Amino acid sequence: MTSQPSLAAFHSSAFMWNLGLGMTYLLIPLYANELGMSGVAIGSLVSLPVLLQIGFNLLGGAYADRIGAKRTSLIACLCITAAAMVFAASASFAGLLAGQFLLMLSRAAFWPSNWALASQFPGDRSRNMGRLNAVTNAGQIVGIVATGTVIAQFGFRTGFWLMAGIGLASFTLSLFIVHLRSEHTESPALLATYRELLRRRSIFLAIMCAYISALPFSLSNSFYPILLVEQGFSSEATGWLLALRAVGSIAAGVALAHLVRHASNRVAPFAAALLSAASVGLVALLPHPLWVGLLLVGLGVGSGVMTVYFQILISSLSSPVQRGSAMALGGLGWGLSNFTTPLLVGALKDAYGIHFAFYVLGAVVLTCSLALPPLQRWALLDRK
Repeated sequence: MTSQPSLAAFHSSAFMWNLGLGMTYLLIPLYANELGMSGVAIGSLVSLPVLLQIGFNLLGGAYADRIGAKRTSLIACLCITAAAMVFAASASFAGLLAGQFLLMLSRAAFWPSNWALASQFPGDRSRNMGRLNAVTNAGQIVGIVATGTVIAQFGFRTGFWLMAGIGLASFTLSLFIVHLRSEHTESPALLATYRELLRRRSIFLAIMCAYISALPFSLSNSFYPILLVEQGFSSEATGWLLALRAVGSIAAGVALAHLVRHASNRVAPFAAALLSAASVGLVALLPHPLWVGLLLVGLGVGSGVMTVYFQILISSLSSPVQRGSAMALGGLGWGLSNFTTPLLVGALKDAYGIHFAFYVLGAVVLTCSLALPPLQRWALLDRK
């Protein structure tokens, strides 16, 4: 006999963890920029830990199946708290990189376990996933907006210590999560689970969708803040503008999630990908606050719809006992985005300027968008 998880505790903990994550979107790149680091150094600071995160995501997903999603969520909260403390004590590339590795461990534990829990809630799955995405994006909005003010009024170190306190609050709330199913459910061996999942074409479609859905996060915690500051916006204004991206994701999670009920849906993911491509490429071309705000909202909507589709696709191709592993494997696309995007934009920024870098990235996303329909047709053949 199993019990329904406490949605209040689950959503509150997810909100607080994402509040802390949202703070890093401004704190880390702007602090590194303040220290005088180059574009390549800042891109490397964001990208290098992702090399390990790709592997740790798979472990995090597997352990969510084996030791329980609540325990892996608690680990995520402790790691983000430790990362904030390391950031607060650092003033060099090496110190910030150490904090980034701890933050990577936190992200690798948090996402597979929380996606797995949400996929097992009773009721309409697309709406459940949409609510979780809305809560996480709401947390990021508060984190981004508050951090812009904290940096302007109190400085970077105060921001990092505040982030540490928020991580501890998330840990405390996670203690009250009640499990949906037993923590001791038998699971197949780790390699056997991933071997079975890799035989399914749909997993490669999920990786592509996760890559597109992760782009706003890859840019928000690396070069979006720098682009907006170079366009003349203050740190406070930058925080408010970046929060609009999360507002768009909340709208997608609450109002548009019902449009993505089945993995066979072809219109919604394609439209979401095209919207993401246009939003990434045009934000550097149209620096007026109104256009920047609208494009960031559009990027959030596109990313939000794509995220729900990715989660529905993974849920449909996996059983509950392997759900954490499946979410982690499909989530490799997030890791690839977080690794390649900052490095690409950083290198292009140093060579040609940050505006040109965003134009190129928009073209890359457009190419992925156009490749999505044939990939979906191929991937879903093994589901018929």
